[in-house]
Amino acid sequence: MPPRKVSDPAPQISQVSPEAAIPGGELRIRGKGFAHASRPRVLLGESFAPIVVGSDSLVIARVPENATGELMIASGQTVSSPWFCDIGIPLAEGLHPVTSPAVDSFGQIFTTFSGSRGQRTPVSVYRIDTKDGAQPFLTDIMNATALAFDSDGILYVSSRHEGIVYEVSPRGEMAVYVEGMGVATGLAFDEDENLYVGDRSGTIFKISRDRQIYVFATIEPSIAAYHLAFGPEGYLYVTGPTTSSYDCVHRISRDGEVEVFYRGLGRPQGLAFDIEGNLYVAASHGGRRGIVRLTPDREPSLFVSGPGMVGLAFTPSGAMAISTTNTIYRLDVGIPGRAIS
Repeated sequence: MPPRKVSDPAPQISQVSPEAAIPGGELRIRGKGFAHASRPRVLLGESFAPIVVGSDSLVIARVPENATGELMIASGQTVSSPWFCDIGIPLAEGLHPVTSPAVDSFGQIFTTFSGSRGQRTPVSVYRIDTKDGAQPFLTDIMNATALAFDSDGILYVSSRHEGIVYEVSPRGEMAVYVEGMGVATGLAFDEDENLYVGDRSGTIFKISRDRQIYVFATIEPSIAAYHLAFGPEGYLYVTGPTTSSYDCVHRISRDGEVEVFYRGLGRPQGLAFDIEGNLYVAASHGGRRGIVRLTPDREPSLFVSGPGMVGLAFTPSGAMAISTTNTIYRLDVGIPGRAIS
């Protein structure tokens, strides 16, 4: 139980950065009086958070499992007023996503069990909802990688092993949509329903609705995957981690011209836009891992703290679905995602 609240002086929290995290993430808590009576203790709900750094005005605490969003700092027999944070809730574990999940119009989350190279897994794609949790949705796709929905609710799945993109009905009926896509990783649709496929060896393909294939752009190869998302003014944004610790987010114009939108992220992976044009990227910045937010003016800040993140997507309710290397979390951030059409 939390220590009982007594008369002042009590610790006072003035800032928490970032204000969202998943278990294993770190919160930087600033204020005063954290250690006036004894070493500070950090509570998230009823769970004590391990302290990485502790002083009278700064505490860095690691979010434990089963934490909730009511944060308090205790010193001796005094306790601060609560500060509310967004803490991710695990929806499904034991998965293997390698990029962002996909969310349909009903708020159902789709994610992969991708497996190692050439591994045939019992389930390729899972469907997750709040009632039934994770349920098998697709089998028989080798190394299922990226997911994307078109405006008709058809799911598209890339296989980096086969170089194929599959189309899948809401009932799970699957067919080959296009093949010969190299090491097919990222997927994204533009406002005209053209599909873009990232071949991580250095090519972005454009597939028209009549399945004509074009080379849209070429960029530096990635050691892992390309991750794609469309942003404002029809630009396609692409990440592809390399061996550098100072990677960039590219953006590509409608005419296929490639430029650097932002440089300075560590291992950038899945990405998504909100309705105001802010870009969110699973990456590290300044040595801190999580979801980095880049404003339209290219100003970075850590939005969610946590380890192992590979992607994200917004749900119709304004939550954020975050994929790590083995878990899908939901964060109720109240931010509408950007719609393509």
